[in-house]
Amino acid sequence: MGKPGTAHRTASPDRQHIGATAERIAAEFLEKQGLQILLRNYRRRLGELDIVARDGDVLVIAEVRTRSSETYGGAAASVDGWKRRRIVRAAQQLLQERKALARMRVRFDVIVVTEVGSVAPGVQWMKHAFET
Repeated sequence: MGKPGTAHRTASPDRQHIGATAERIAAEFLEKQGLQILLRNYRRRLGELDIVARDGDVLVIAEVRTRSSETYGGAAASVDGWKRRRIVRAAQQLLQERKALARMRVRFDVIVVTEVGSVAPGVQWMKHAFET
């Protein structure tokens, strides 16, 4: 089911490859920052979590975004209210399934990966990108 008022879109193979590459780059970046990656691509009916990581005693839910241009506010601006609600619902489902994680504080971050196909892609990490 897509965003209300829009047609359901499926990603083209190129977009899927770019998205998967961006998620891999983001996970490697977080690991270099000392985070432990617990899950990637946690998908449930209520939503999807790109990366779930541990940062000390904090559970980090990271949404990975990439865009080819900064038109319409860029990748970070694409995490709108609708997308945030889906992320929060998926996080709630994860915490219900995995009680050990439910004891941790939760932080929602956004990681923007630019120039995905280049030798040195850019990574911008926005901690505490939104609250529940």
